[in-house]
Amino acid sequence: MADGRTTPLCVFLSLLLLLSAVNGLMQDFCVGDLSFSDTPAGYPCKEVSQVTCDDFVFTGLAMPGDTSNLIKAAVTPAFVSQFPGVNGLGISAARLDIAPGGVIPLHTHPGGSELLVVIEGTICAGFISSANNVYVTTLNKGDTMVFPPGQLHFQINAGDFPALAFVSFNSPNPGLQITAYALFANSLPSPLVEKVTFLDDEQVKKLKKVLGGSG
Repeated sequence: MADGRTTPLCVFLSLLLLLSAVNGLMQDFCVGDLSFSDTPAGYPCKEVSQVTCDDFVFTGLAMPGDTSNLIKAAVTPAFVSQFPGVNGLGISAARLDIAPGGVIPLHTHPGGSELLVVIEGTICAGFISSANNVYVTTLNKGDTMVFPPGQLHFQINAGDFPALAFVSFNSPNPGLQITAYALFANSLPSPLVEKVTFLDDEQVKKLKKVLGGSG
């Protein structure tokens, strides 16, 4: 109220919000029902009677990814869409396989922070802050680096042998947007790309051709 008094309605709404929060904390888990669409709040919960142990296990990170591609790298996600058991738990993971000469290009995860652990090989990794400060280092086996949420970052194989890393996120669906693909792998007209990147027409069309873009 404008006069600062607490009304019964305000008290009721406050209690309702508190009870909702407590109820959420009391629920053991919320395995995602992938038959529905994902939402900003996650997937709806699968009926407990339909939940099995398999919902809490993901075996995909055991298999090397296919690095025979343009970037000579592969990302195997264990996000909520692949691993419904992480729904609502604020956690997910992924596997990075980077062949010699390979790179995970500049990209961002708008929905979460990333923690990377090098398992094999040598990786040059870094990120660019919103103030355009650059933080780059070389990581060896056992080294760990964190990438704050929303920051542009990358990983490059800095050695002569395949590199392997596992990453974890503080979100079941951290999102992924690769800068080069966002600019050149879609139908954004070349004149607009040239304007926003300061590249000339020949460069833009070359990159669009390489990445499968049009326009």
